[in-house]
Amino acid sequence: MDEAQLLADCGVESLGFPLRLAVHAEDVSESTAKKIIAAFHDTIPSVLITYLTDADEILSFCEELGTSMLQLHAEVPGKLLAELKARRPELYIIKSIIMPAQASEEATSQLKKLLKEYAPYADAFLTDSYDPTTGATGATGKTHDWRLDRQLVELSPCPVILAGGLNPDNVHDAILQVHPAGVDAHTGVEGPDGRKDERLLRKFVSETRKAFSALG
Repeated sequence: MDEAQLLADCGVESLGFPLRLAVHAEDVSESTAKKIIAAFHDTIPSVLITYLTDADEILSFCEELGTSMLQLHAEVPGKLLAELKARRPELYIIKSIIMPAQASEEATSQLKKLLKEYAPYADAFLTDSYDPTTGATGATGKTHDWRLDRQLVELSPCPVILAGGLNPDNVHDAILQVHPAGVDAHTGVEGPDGRKDERLLRKFVSETRKAFSALG
């Protein structure tokens, strides 16, 4: 709860809860997440970040946690998003897209295919990075080629949230290059103990606001 309050005090606009994951250990228990979501329900939106792939389990878990915002991080078919929207139209669905390390014609072609599959049902996209050494997608601390993110912003009918290795030192340049709708950070604002660091958080938020102001 203290870390969530720190995030709120630093000006963060949403809280993410990575739960029921494929690779990473969970940062918080499901019972604690539920309490935090309830405590901040009227002030800061909370997002369930998960690798779940079953519609029944996803909808049940969202209801249990008390959130209507969902980030699907697994590779799932577009029909899953369609089913979720049909059964719960108010659910805000963010589909993660794991970006290749480098831009290429093949990478651009793959982005177009993913947009065709997901855009009719997604409310937003979030780009993230892959770590080949661990197999992790997200929370890797690694950046990728932001030229691809810029292409996605130009092609997508949905807002694009930029993530993947963002920290207080690179988020300003990243925003100016990509022109995203928002940014997301995880490891880039943590201290050596794995906890959110107030100095890094405040600098990240400050640099983010400066960049978006510069974009107009």
